[in-house]
Amino acid sequence: MKFLDLAKVYIRSGSGGNGCISFRREKYIEYGGPDGGDGGDGGSVWVEAVDGLNTLIDFRYQQHFFADNGRPGAGRQRTGANGDDIVLRVPVGTEILDEDQETVIDDITEVGQRVCLAQGGNGGWGNLRFKTSTNQAPRRSNPGQEGVERTIWLRLKLIADVGLLGLPNAGKSTFLAATSNARPKVADYPFTTLHPNLGVVGVDNTEFVVADIPGLIDGASEGRGLGDLFLGHVERCAVLLHLVDGSSGTLIEDYQTIIHELEAYGGGLAEKPRITVLNKIDTLDGEERDFLKDELEAAVGAPVMLMSGVSKEGVTEVLRALRAQIDTKRLRERGDIQEAGPWRP
Repeated sequence: MKFLDLAKVYIRSGSGGNGCISFRREKYIEYGGPDGGDGGDGGSVWVEAVDGLNTLIDFRYQQHFFADNGRPGAGRQRTGANGDDIVLRVPVGTEILDEDQETVIDDITEVGQRVCLAQGGNGGWGNLRFKTSTNQAPRRSNPGQEGVERTIWLRLKLIADVGLLGLPNAGKSTFLAATSNARPKVADYPFTTLHPNLGVVGVDNTEFVVADIPGLIDGASEGRGLGDLFLGHVERCAVLLHLVDGSSGTLIEDYQTIIHELEAYGGGLAEKPRITVLNKIDTLDGEERDFLKDELEAAVGAPVMLMSGVSKEGVTEVLRALRAQIDTKRLRERGDIQEAGPWRP
């Protein structure tokens, strides 16, 4: 299944049915009267978050969604049937944007959350509604209200606890493959990751979700490489894991490139809790590890951890550090922490 995180959708709610002009005419009934029924309401367009989806690929093949119109009223005080609603099913984490792609209509963050995007038109009144003591035979009715037509954008921002950052070939996919059952593409050339990957990582009887996004390069905020569009998938993360390739030879420049792109992107990413890791230490000897660690810590201004995704050296310590940064309440709400009950023999 292909990954799609942005989709343009055209929607239209149903129009209300027209009211009816009718008079009661029955044999042996001396006095007839108005008995025209109301029109039915038009169907509405809803968005609902469902479980089991992690992409907007369904909206690649269908972009137009129209709700049913209400049926017109009829004689004998019969009200027209309401039009059926239409529901757009999206994954959790979907943002609904207006046509300008800037105005946020709503943010779907929980399974079962529903948002009405276009309300159906009201049905028109039949002539029975206009009967009064002075106008006992009204010959007027209301037309149904027109439906709402609009264009919206759906943008998916994956909900994960940890977001992986780094240059291409910094070892992000290797780390995800080594710590979870995810199988991202791993190769010895840049940009092997072309779309975000999710993996469930476990440590100390606790599980959390890690998101791997395509690597950033210098100028990503200006559209170079794959750009910074995928940074939206780590906006919701509780902590960022910044992997720096220890074998690159340009350690400090690599680190500063990522920080510069985070600041250029905005969205509060540069202020998020961040753990910096010197990766690929299996290619370094002890003296090189100490030297590069000290050099990177001076640039970061905070402690730096050592890790190798290939040999798994230091991986458990990094996972525990991430676990410590993730809000305990957040994990408990996800059901990944079991409440300790009273001791029983």
